[in-house]
Amino acid sequence: MEYITLFLLVFVVLFIFSGFVTVRQGTVAVITMFGKYRRIMLPGLNFKIPFLEAVFKRISIQNRSVELDFQAVTSDQANVNFKAMLVYAVLNQQEETIKNVAFKFMDERSFMQALIRTIEGSIRSFVATKKQAEILSLRTEIVHHVKDQLDNTLEDWGYHLMDLQLNDITFDDAIMRSMAQVVASNNLRAAAENEGQALLITKTKAAEAEGNAIKIAAEAEKIAAQLRGQGVALFREEVAKGMASAAKEMQEAELDASFILFSMWTESVKNFAEQGKGNVIFLDGSTEGMEKTMKQLMAISKQSTIINPPSGR
Repeated sequence: MEYITLFLLVFVVLFIFSGFVTVRQGTVAVITMFGKYRRIMLPGLNFKIPFLEAVFKRISIQNRSVELDFQAVTSDQANVNFKAMLVYAVLNQQEETIKNVAFKFMDERSFMQALIRTIEGSIRSFVATKKQAEILSLRTEIVHHVKDQLDNTLEDWGYHLMDLQLNDITFDDAIMRSMAQVVASNNLRAAAENEGQALLITKTKAAEAEGNAIKIAAEAEKIAAQLRGQGVALFREEVAKGMASAAKEMQEAELDASFILFSMWTESVKNFAEQGKGNVIFLDGSTEGMEKTMKQLMAISKQSTIINPPSGR
């Protein structure tokens, strides 16, 4: 009798202790009874009915990540290789959400396959509407497109898409080489354009400097010409005054005015000889030539006398 009591006591203790369930932090336990959903257990120490209730599944509510590696085709038939990282988690700890997570899919493998194929299909459908040259600049647009397409679906499954990172986008080797050539040619063209602009600026500045120099030189020549003209005019004025004064003095001394003209003519010949610098000057030295020259000088003298008559007569 004592052995039976001891056995029953041990059985009761084991029965009671078998009902205690520890749920780790970051997980939720789904409890079923006879295969039917009954309730959930939150993290900590919980109790279930021994032999009747069973822990169907322990669901992690922590963030989870998975890497994706797949290929898509653009509208111009270029193959694009994607390497991405997906971060997702259970939407919340509400009972309905946990039920969806626990029973929507047969197992974790089926869920992961559906999730990956859905994301790949969404990206492929987006890429199929774009050209190869546009893909590299559309990282953000691709991520937004996937989130917009999957948010409702994942919420129905009890999950939330937290982040999708497109870590690498590459093309076939032939396309990569052609893209490198395009970039190199664009860089060369940009360099040539910059060099041309620099040369144009240099030429323009040089032309402006030359134009300014020519303008300054022309202005200086203009001023010099004016000064030379003024000098010649002053010289002629002084010569005329000197000749008039000499003629007046000779007339007052009752001397022939042709004498001063002859003196001026001989002084001119002498000056030509001294300042000619080797140039040949032909003068008519005959008697007739002398007489002709004297007559011309006398005519000039008479005109000067008519224009400026001597005072006192």
